[in-house]
Amino acid sequence: MKIVIAPDSFKDSLSAQGVADAIALGLAEVWPDAQLVKCPMADGGEGTVESVLAACDGELRRTDVRGPLGETVNAAWGWLPHNHTAIIEMAEASGLQLVPLDRRDACISSTFGTGELIRAALDAGAQRVILAIGGSATNDAGAGAMQALGVKLLDAQGEELAPGGLSLAQLAGIDLDGIDPRLSAVRFDIAADVDNPLCGPHGASAIFGPQKGATPAQVEQLDRALGSFAEHCATALGKDVRDEPGSGAAGGLGFAAKAFLGARFKAGVDVVAELVGLAGAVKNANLVITGEGRFDAQTLRGKTPFGVARIARQQGVPVIVIAGTLGDGYQQLYAHGIDAAFALASGPMTLQQACADAPRLLRERASDVARVWRMASREP
Repeated sequence: MKIVIAPDSFKDSLSAQGVADAIALGLAEVWPDAQLVKCPMADGGEGTVESVLAACDGELRRTDVRGPLGETVNAAWGWLPHNHTAIIEMAEASGLQLVPLDRRDACISSTFGTGELIRAALDAGAQRVILAIGGSATNDAGAGAMQALGVKLLDAQGEELAPGGLSLAQLAGIDLDGIDPRLSAVRFDIAADVDNPLCGPHGASAIFGPQKGATPAQVEQLDRALGSFAEHCATALGKDVRDEPGSGAAGGLGFAAKAFLGARFKAGVDVVAELVGLAGAVKNANLVITGEGRFDAQTLRGKTPFGVARIARQQGVPVIVIAGTLGDGYQQLYAHGIDAAFALASGPMTLQQACADAPRLLRERASDVARVWRMASREP
């Protein structure tokens, strides 16, 4: 019996590795001789670096960088020495979780620190950089990151612009002479599931600006400023990517990654699955167990269980989900390779209780799943 355990993290409770470990304990109670293959997963958001390093025996590195509001942040990133690949979660340097609610300001927050992490990866000899760009606090179209990599953004007086998206309204010229020459030899992949354009009613400012502190008036100002940046970039680079899907991801960091770095966009879960070798692990498996904190219709938008199920379905392997909670519309996933889904709670309990008891609940639910599977299979 071969079972692949490929869950995402349970936010505010357990890492993906912790979830996989707990599920494995429950399965081993019923199947002590089973081959249990643990593949901690992520979908490009929080926990991506941790999941990849756990599966790939990589190195966790830390670099002091400039945070979204200019303060120093000690940001973690991943390094895979065997293939010279860096995994960077932009949220580590430019994430919303770094800014208290009362200090969020989409007008001045900057991705400069993310650019510094890219520079650290270049210093390490990276040949490939994977940018996981969920959870940003920024709305600067990636301008700050490009400044950290040597691009000069100048106003009409030839002075460099201040940090933040709003200052892009003053942009008069782009100087590419100082851009880091090592960038041209590096493959950039963006792990994201956001397909918004840079500007307009579905753009970065309109859709994501408010959660980063932008008022309705500031949303309009930011949208115009990002449009101005896109115009200047089109002139300087000879291409206009503002309307391409994903350019609005992470406050427009997707735009800069496409325009300046030639980045290719892939679903986050597919990037992680490739790195951890999920398809190979699923080969000849009898069952795959995946999970996430909340399993609902939103999972269809490229979250971990959806991606895992797609890979397992290609090989005809059944998939069971163990989730913190089952939300509205989770049954829709049954048409996409999920065979059954179970929630953790064994009775009435608060979210705090569920989070605190997650290891035990996961172990118990995994054991229950194994017992039902054994009975259905008529094992001795």
